Amino acid sequence: MSEPSSSSRPETTVLVLGATPPTPPPRLGALTGRARVLHADETTLAARLPLADALLVWDFASDAVRRAWPGEGPRPRWVHTASAGVDHLMCPELAASDTVVTNARGVFDQPIAEYVAALVLAMAKDLPRTLGLQRERSWRHRESGRVAGTRACVVGSGPIGRAVAGTLKALGITVALVGRAARPGVHGAAELDRLLTRADWVVCAAPLTDETRGMFDARRFGLMQPSARFVNIGRGPLVVEADLVAALSKRWIAGAALDVFEHEPLPAESPLWTTPGLIVSPHMSGDTVGWRDELGAQFMELYEDWAAGRPLRNVVDKERGYVPGH
Repeated sequence: MSEPSSSSRPETTVLVLGATPPTPPPRLGALTGRARVLHADETTLAARLPLADALLVWDFASDAVRRAWPGEGPRPRWVHTASAGVDHLMCPELAASDTVVTNARGVFDQPIAEYVAALVLAMAKDLPRTLGLQRERSWRHRESGRVAGTRACVVGSGPIGRAVAGTLKALGITVALVGRAARPGVHGAAELDRLLTRADWVVCAAPLTDETRGMFDARRFGLMQPSARFVNIGRGPLVVEADLVAALSKRWIAGAALDVFEHEPLPAESPLWTTPGLIVSPHMSGDTVGWRDELGAQFMELYEDWAAGRPLRNVVDKERGYVPGH
């Protein structure tokens, strides 16, 4: 069979960063005959970036884009990351470029909200201790807490934060939602300290920016009630981990749960593994059965709009580091 003529070959090139085994690649069969699909890993991305019209960051834990983007040659006109956060790929050169960046807003919102609700219920009902006592075959009757009538402060007013707030409200929890700026239904960042002093549950769902990095430190843990519990499903560097370890060890707060960490995977020698009152989970709060298929389908929907020249959804403000308008 003869090679197709150059005029019949797809003119658009989609470059995919990732996936490495055992992570399955995205299902992009709908692009067959319409676009050339290339794959890259951290070692080949820099060389292949100039070939791409669009870049799909499937390996959303990699910082390869941030390292490769400042290199020589043309750059993709559109970058889509299969994650809610964009801190792993953003660099000054990308922020200053004309490249449009989109994220996976909408895929993880409700799964993460359900995960937060599960953590809240588990801590209120003392389930970690119950499971431990079961392993010991120890019958120890206790009283547990109620969640209805308690107060929560959810930090981050984007789709994930709003989904968390809605799910906690369904449990009878009074929720204060905190965003960058005050608006109807949302408290501004200037009110955060006051709200922390009254909260039984503090949930961090904020994006990672220069302003939010390390926002939960010794001072803020010191503002919380001794009975308060803290949950982070945002980004690891939002929390000063050593300060959280100290706050739990000194019983400044009653408990915490972390699903994200400054360094992932969490090193075996990390003190977080054995900190009293801390639940550790491996960055899985949004990963439900079929989530990768949803991410692939979302990319294809966005591709259809991009290829047709229609406005894209989920466009990230590259200076702020998140999708504005929520």
